[in-house]
Amino acid sequence: MISQLVQPEIIDLITNRQFTELKEVLIDWTPTDIADLLLSLPENEQAIFFRLLPKDLAADVFEYFDVDTQINLIQLLGKEDVASILNEMADDDRTALFEEVPPNVVRQMLAYLSPEQRKISQQLLGYPEHSVGRLMTPDYIAVKENWTVQQTLDYIREHGKDSETLNVVYAIDEKGKLIDDIRIREFLLSPLLEKVSELMDFNFVSLIVNDDQERAVEVFKKYDKTALPVTDSSGILVGIVTVDDVLDIAEEEATEDIQKIAGVEALDEPYPDISLLSMIKKRAGWLSILFLGEMLTATAMSFFETEIQRVVQLALFVPLIISSGGNSGSQAATLVIRALALGEVSLKNWFFIFRREIITGLILGIILALIGMLRITTWHYLGGSYGSMWLLLMITVSLSLVGVVTWGTLMGSMLPLIIKKLGFDPAASSAPFVATLVDVTGLIIYFSVALIIIL
Repeated sequence: MISQLVQPEIIDLITNRQFTELKEVLIDWTPTDIADLLLSLPENEQAIFFRLLPKDLAADVFEYFDVDTQINLIQLLGKEDVASILNEMADDDRTALFEEVPPNVVRQMLAYLSPEQRKISQQLLGYPEHSVGRLMTPDYIAVKENWTVQQTLDYIREHGKDSETLNVVYAIDEKGKLIDDIRIREFLLSPLLEKVSELMDFNFVSLIVNDDQERAVEVFKKYDKTALPVTDSSGILVGIVTVDDVLDIAEEEATEDIQKIAGVEALDEPYPDISLLSMIKKRAGWLSILFLGEMLTATAMSFFETEIQRVVQLALFVPLIISSGGNSGSQAATLVIRALALGEVSLKNWFFIFRREIITGLILGIILALIGMLRITTWHYLGGSYGSMWLLLMITVSLSLVGVVTWGTLMGSMLPLIIKKLGFDPAASSAPFVATLVDVTGLIIYFSVALIIIL
């Protein structure tokens, strides 16, 4: 809000090149507001504006930019400015930036770092991609269990400035192994001569450095933490992960799943930034597969060509039948995929899902069948457009709706589980994919019912 209120004043200062006054105004702003203001400026003004910020503030502001803006600024700034920013950045944010740039640029950026920061960056980049090790920062407060509260507070005063967070203090043994996490309030409210060991309850949650980042999201959600310690396989404390980084991962994962559910390959860039050619490539593959699948619909109808010629009215309800099955399947697939992503259900719950979706599909099918019966009856008495076989046609359509909707619901709910069992991403069983499969099987159900009742 503050940047929006005084932005005209700032623009005026920039336009008139009153940099001294501009710098004095911005000193009291938060990094988030400064980042928002900079992004509202033309690109050719952004670098000029950014150079005015003090070194520490510039690094804080830089961390709030998206990767494209960060890369653009790095290209515009001088080597000394880039080196200053990279050395001042939080280790996890710097690693996130390095992951997005080409390897040759990473090597150049690493050369700008101090020996200490370069060692940290190389260590973090050495962990597997999408692992917790890429998210963590080595900036934390760790104390020995035999220290007193007084010693701990003195240590925090001396080293706390470089810590990512001071909400939690981590207790380690002589070998560096994590043995507990203790909230800072425990130290603030305890006698100064009390030992750290007396504050410990040995009830803590931690991540392992090679854990998948999705596990970090699950653990943060389950235990409602602001930070979690990260250990190696032997329990040695090597870093911490904070909730702000995990929220970014959760957003990326949710975006990727939503895009896959829509039948689109996950976009590597924000929608406004991705090129037209890349967008076509991401969408053409699945769309072509779905088109080939839908061609089976014509093949299925060709098997019942004689029946359609005998009762032409059957063709009138084909779109209604296949759309109802596809819609019900898409609904079920979306709900199950999201439930799997949130950890609400797992493969062991397959029978619960199977039973629930059969009942749901039957009820939904009956509801649509009743609506279909009403529609056919009304049209018959108003115009008589369905001929003398309207009653048999009504029964055929109604029973088919029950069968197709039940089948679509069942297929939509089971397919994500099958794909997950095979080791693939359940989101790959996208709603359009389920709808395409149900279209073909729906026609078979419809005409099979027609053969029994009408023909």
